[in-house]
This record gives sequence, structure tokens and C-alpha cells, in this order.
Amino acid sequence: MSMNLRTLVIASGNPGKVREFEGLLSGLPLTVKAQPDGLEIEETGSTFSANARIKAIAVAAATGDWALADDSGLSVDALDGAPGVHSARYAASDPERIARLLKALDAEDNRSARFCAALCVAAPDGSVLLEVEGHCKGSIIRTPRGNQGFGYDPIFEVDGTEKTFAQMSLKEKKAHGHRGRAFSLLEPPLRQLLSQR
Repeated sequence: MSMNLRTLVIASGNPGKVREFEGLLSGLPLTVKAQPDGLEIEETGSTFSANARIKAIAVAAATGDWALADDSGLSVDALDGAPGVHSARYAASDPERIARLLKALDAEDNRSARFCAALCVAAPDGSVLLEVEGHCKGSIIRTPRGNQGFGYDPIFEVDGTEKTFAQMSLKEKKAHGHRGRAFSLLEPPLRQLLSQR
């Protein structure tokens, strides 16, 4: 049975994030593509869900395909939830973001934090097809560990694992991570949508 696979555009210019989604989506009847180069979308939402929705709708409209956007970030208890929705804009690069966060927490004993991932799938007509949110609790360690992943992964130790995200395989990250948890909520209804066409 041959069928035309639906294209799903990942609304991100981050190659690490696109790779992670390709892995998560590999079991679904989809052709996964990265968003077009040079497409910049301003994230003006005050929550992760609002930003994911803004990106998914904009990329679906620009490409004419379904788009999957995630907005995720790190909320640190001792910093009143910062960097939060500003996680990606906390500094200019991953090493600088990590350095800034470690400096902010330097004298802090409470290092508890959580990652949140909001996922949104939108259609080219502007309709939102699916929205979910996943969370992962952990703590910020003092020295980066591991070389997998991106962003704050090397300093975020997942509760109950004694590993940072940067020390985990994609399979482990899928099981423990906020994006993996959000994806496990997204996959059944997405599979259902794909079977209806």
C-alpha cells in the first residue's frame, strides 16, 4: 500500500531540535522537514504554549504544510522561574547561557528547576490541530557534564537519574525529557489525525 506521506515542517531553525524531532517522529507516516532558511518568527507570547502556537501557525502559513512547533525552556525556582520563556534569549550562545545561569545560581543552594515543552501542530489555514505540554523536574548542577544535546542540557540533571540531558541517549531523553513527555501526549492524537486523511 503506497500512500503519499504528509509533510510536517518543524518550526525551528535549531538543527539539534530538528534532529530530535526527526527521531521522535520516525515511527509516524510523515515526511519531516526543517522550516525554510531565513524564516524569522517573533515569539511574543507570555507562555510556552502561546509561543508554540505563534510559531506553528506562522510556519504552516508560510510553507503550505502542517507545522509542528515547540516552545520549551527552563524555569529555575531560585530565580522565580527565570529564564522561562526567555530561555533561548538569555544570552547569545549556549555556552554563554549556561555561564550566565551558573553565575546567577552561584551562591544558591536551592537548585531545583524544571523544563517545560509546549507542542503545537497547526494547518496552513491557521487552525490549531493539536496542543500539549510536557514537564521534567531536575536540578542545576555546578559543572556541565556530557556532550549530547543542546541548550541547558549539560547542566540539567534529571531527578532520579543522576544524569544530565547531555549524558543521555536519544532513547533515554525521549523517556525522561520534557519534549519526549510532551511528544508521548501528542503522538496518539497525531497518529489518529494522519489516519483520517
